[in-house]
Amino acid sequence: MKKIILILSVIFVFVNAESLTVISWGGAYGDAQKKHMIDPFSKLTGTKVYFNDYKGGVAEIKAQVDSKAVKWDVVDLEYIDVDKACSENMLLRLDTSFLKKGDDDSDAADDFYKGATHECAIGNIYWSVVYAYKDSINGKKPTTIKDFFNLKKFPGKRGMRKRAQVNFEWALIADGVNKNKVYDMLETKAGQERALKKLDTIKDHIVWYDSWSQAPQGLNDGTFVMAQSGNGRLIDFTIVWDSHAYDLDGWGILRGSKKVELAKRFINFATSTIPLSGMKDVNYGPTRKSSGKLLSEKEKSKLPSAHLKEGFKVNGGFWSDYGTELNEKFNAWLLKK
Repeated sequence: MKKIILILSVIFVFVNAESLTVISWGGAYGDAQKKHMIDPFSKLTGTKVYFNDYKGGVAEIKAQVDSKAVKWDVVDLEYIDVDKACSENMLLRLDTSFLKKGDDDSDAADDFYKGATHECAIGNIYWSVVYAYKDSINGKKPTTIKDFFNLKKFPGKRGMRKRAQVNFEWALIADGVNKNKVYDMLETKAGQERALKKLDTIKDHIVWYDSWSQAPQGLNDGTFVMAQSGNGRLIDFTIVWDSHAYDLDGWGILRGSKKVELAKRFINFATSTIPLSGMKDVNYGPTRKSSGKLLSEKEKSKLPSAHLKEGFKVNGGFWSDYGTELNEKFNAWLLKK
């Protein structure tokens, strides 16, 4: 009789356990989140977390919210997509008031790096677009973004992702524009033409690709001598941090989710000190200062969060406003001989 009662109790708990649908990017990144965030949260709270992948962007989020058929609760979004989704009222507004203190007892508002939280998301990681090389080139080692554009000093092919974002910024910085003024310049027609003119200087030496995953392979097989990619893809090569373009991912809650309080509880846990420190496994930087205190100097040196002063933050609002126009100009430039 006791066994029957126990079995029935277990079934009752299972059936009545809360559930939450969390969406992220899969791969090694998703594995790290599962290890440091999803599984520990489930164990701590008894929540059944349905952890699935998506390809990014806001199209599917918009479809769910507009149709009032929201299936997802929490989504890991790039901040450029957070800006768009927030401005179009697809995500709930959030602040740091529901987040717990850092493990060093610092208030959450002070523990997160400046700009790491958004009105519609709580920062999860810093990631960065960098370039890297495998071996010295022409007997020398590149150290700046200008070197990426210097074919005389560093001959050879460059691997680059086929899109305007970051390529335009890098071209202007390599041409002498201060990285803190690059978006002011890029707003102007003269700035856009200047960026394309600088890209012209290496156009014949660029190998274009659509996926960051192609960068390591091309470096290893000699397809190109330098390659642009997300920093996590290039950890086995020598990364040049000068003028790296960093941004964040953050957890957002879909407007229309029926599990807002549980979603906030998950975000509170996932963005606390220890879970965030675990993202070092895939070489992405924690958004809390207290998380960095748990890492060795060697571990921190590989993360974008240790090199913020050397880089610039991608302006998601700018790309939300100008992205379509600039990508059309970029694609037209690609077709020119």
